[in-house]
Amino acid sequence: MRLYILEDEVRIMQHILQILKKINFIEVVGTSDQISVAAVEIPALAPDIILADIRLKDGDSFHLFDEIGMSDFQVVFLTAYDQYAIQALNLGAFGYLLKPIDEISLSTVLNKCFHHKEQEAFNQQQLAIAKAHYLAQGVGAARRIALKSIECIEVVTMDEIVFCKSDKGYTTFYLKDGKEILVSKGLKEYENLLTPFGFLRCHQSYLVNFHFVKKYYREGYLVMENKELVPVSSRKKEEVIQYLENIA
Repeated sequence: MRLYILEDEVRIMQHILQILKKINFIEVVGTSDQISVAAVEIPALAPDIILADIRLKDGDSFHLFDEIGMSDFQVVFLTAYDQYAIQALNLGAFGYLLKPIDEISLSTVLNKCFHHKEQEAFNQQQLAIAKAHYLAQGVGAARRIALKSIECIEVVTMDEIVFCKSDKGYTTFYLKDGKEILVSKGLKEYENLLTPFGFLRCHQSYLVNFHFVKKYYREGYLVMENKELVPVSSRKKEEVIQYLENIA
C-alpha cells in the first residue's frame, strides 16, 4: 500500500520512517511537514493511506481534507491529545496513533488498513464526524491544565500561559496576569501536552507560547508580551525562525 506522512515534528517523522522500513507491504510515496505542500502532493501521488498529524505549524489536517476533497484513501490521525479526544476522533477516522508512537501500535493500525483496503475508505461524512467531535471536545479551542503547587492544585487555560521555565527538576509557569506557579515536575512532563497548542521548546530550560511572542532578536532571544526575555538556543534558532515565518 502507498503511504503518505504529514508530520512537522522531525524526530517523530524519522521514527515513523524507521519503523516503516520493517513493514514489507508499505511503500512510502511522500512526506511533508506543511499543509500547503501536502495539498499539492497528495492528489498527485494518490496514496492509499495518509498518516496525518492534526495540528501543524501552517494549519490543521481537517482544513487540508476540506480543500482537497476525500478520495480513495484511508486516514490515520497522529495525536498527542487526551483519551476522550482520541475516542471522539476514532468515530470519524479509520484509526489513530497516540504520540509518542510505538512500533507495535503503528504496525497494528497499518495491518488494519491493509486488511480493510477493499472496504469504503475515509469519506467526507466521516471527516465531518471527526471534525465535529474534535471541536466539541475542545481540542481545537482553549484547553485547561491542572498545575499542582505546594499550596494547591490550580487550573489554568493554555492561553493564560506565556512561557514555562525549568530549573533543577521544577517548572515555573509564567501567566499573562503576572502570576507565577511553581510545580515539582520537569519541563519534559509538559512539552508534549502543550506543543499542539502553539508552544515550542526554544531552549533546554524554556517552553514558550508563541501567541505571546512580540519580537525575535537574531542574537538569540525572544521578547514576550509581558516584556520578559527568553533565550533561544543555537540549535533551535532555525526552528524558531521557521515557526514565526509560518504564523498567519
